[in-house]
Amino acid sequence: MSVKSLDDLFIHTLKDIYYAEKQIVKSLPKMSKKATSAKLKAAFDAHLEETKDHVTRLESVFEGLGKKASAEKCDAIEGILEEAKGLMDEVEDSETLDAAMLAAAQAVEHYEIARYGTLIAWAETLGHKDAAKTLKETLAQEKAADEKLTKIGSGKVNKKAA
Repeated sequence: MSVKSLDDLFIHTLKDIYYAEKQIVKSLPKMSKKATSAKLKAAFDAHLEETKDHVTRLESVFEGLGKKASAEKCDAIEGILEEAKGLMDEVEDSETLDAAMLAAAQAVEHYEIARYGTLIAWAETLGHKDAAKTLKETLAQEKAADEKLTKIGSGKVNKKAA
């Protein structure tokens, strides 16, 4: 896609995060299956359902803009998820693996928080009020997921891995 304006960049980035969310939907069940911490497993499972909603919300944003929802490969999320997969293959101790997956999940959340924050600012600048409102809902969930992961990590997961 050729990017010649802020509107083009906005659409390009929507496609990027749409791709990212769809990849996260594929990755979370694998992480949940490997988690030994009940709280971490529950967090992954709950966020999987939220992420499916994020995909649906993005589709509604595309529709509201008169665009067909489509994904564009996101190298950033590919790298973050590849790193998580590598850790899942390499880390042998289950408690250390929980800590590693928690950290990888937070890297995903931080990426999403950055992307959604930018998209909201651009949507507001471009006058896409409905899109901004929808994106804010998702941003709030991403921030809550990150906070939940921080609590799980600082609770027992990191201490058990130590």
